[in-house]
Amino acid sequence: MSHTLGARQAQKQKTRQALLDAALRLLEHQSLSSLGLREVTREVGVAPAAFYRHFRDMADLGVALVEESFGSLHAMVRDIRDEQAETDEVIRRTVEVIARYVRQHRTHFRFLARERHGGVARVREAIAVEFQRFAEELASDLADQPESDGWAPEDVRMLADLYVNLMVMTATAFMEAPPDEPEVERQIANAARRQLLLINLGRRHWNRG
Repeated sequence: MSHTLGARQAQKQKTRQALLDAALRLLEHQSLSSLGLREVTREVGVAPAAFYRHFRDMADLGVALVEESFGSLHAMVRDIRDEQAETDEVIRRTVEVIARYVRQHRTHFRFLARERHGGVARVREAIAVEFQRFAEELASDLADQPESDGWAPEDVRMLADLYVNLMVMTATAFMEAPPDEPEVERQIANAARRQLLLINLGRRHWNRG
């Protein structure tokens, strides 16, 4: 009996993931607000009624895609936050990690970039909450660093927001770069490194005078 239940659960999870994967493929060229439930189920090869065993509606599916997308994004940020090298090396590694994340998870990031300001309110809110959580986690890390001694909490949070916004902007630029033009990617990486250096320089002098 337990074996049968386990097999059913595995099949249910497989169908749910197939719906998420199909939606992500279809969202390559359209927004979530324009994507229909029947398009997704037709892509998977299941009846429309089967959709409701996994999601309440398309907004619910969109929120699940946000959670899936941020799962890989959290791994990217952990890589950056765990870096213990000198500043220049941390900056170099940060840009490399962002570029690698975009290459490996392009469809996820395209979905986040489009739906961050898209027409589905619940999905917009879910993305905003996740980015806010990123900034809060990063602010906590920054507050523990010697460079932040004497900083007001709101200034530490402002710095965290600067870093997060730059990461998103850089990832978007990498995503939009033509894949057959490596020189464009090098220019994006160089600009990101310079911007990070400028933020770091400002950080060192923020509380002086």
